[in-house]
Amino acid sequence: MTAVRPLPQWLTVSTGRAPAVIEGRACRTRAAFFEEAARVLRFPSYFGHNWDAFADSLGDVTRAGKLTLVVEHAEDLLRAEPPEHFAALLGILAEATRTGLTVTLYTSADHEAPLRRRAAEAVS
Repeated sequence: MTAVRPLPQWLTVSTGRAPAVIEGRACRTRAAFFEEAARVLRFPSYFGHNWDAFADSLGDVTRAGKLTLVVEHAEDLLRAEPPEHFAALLGILAEATRTGLTVTLYTSADHEAPLRRRAAEAVS
């Protein structure tokens, strides 16, 4: 049997779950967000497309194992909705961190400060 050569430091092999990536530009409305989240997170076909159903389905996913959720172009996430919907989403995500969820909102440098303000207002 041949000894396995070590990998270079920059290369990782994992048997864990790959990050789930949601495209914020595709999620400006609640309806679009629920569609994208259901697709990316592989929610069951009976997913109810509302905040309670999202919380329940996300809980099922995180109880099955740790999950990293990445939102690209997060500055557009739920942008066409009243602020309370962004707050509802962040509240649900915060609760899911207790069962293994990590979340990263990605944005460009010119959108970082407004996104940070919007997120801070939503969680306060």
